[in-house]
Amino acid sequence: MSDSEHYDPLSPRRPKPAADAQERRMPRGLVIRLFAYLVVGHVIAAFLYLLFVVAGAE
Repeated sequence: MSDSEHYDPLSPRRPKPAADAQERRMPRGLVIRLFAYLVVGHVIAAFLYLLFVVAGAE
């Protein structure tokens, strides 16, 4: 008997756990860069907001 006799094309395929975990995980450098861009973007936005608040106070 071979495995092809018991193959069910409608059953969901289960990827290997190690390969599945590796594919879903984002690279560490990308995570750090994304976090840095978010922080820098919010700092710039806060600075611009502060400029508009100070300019509108007069």
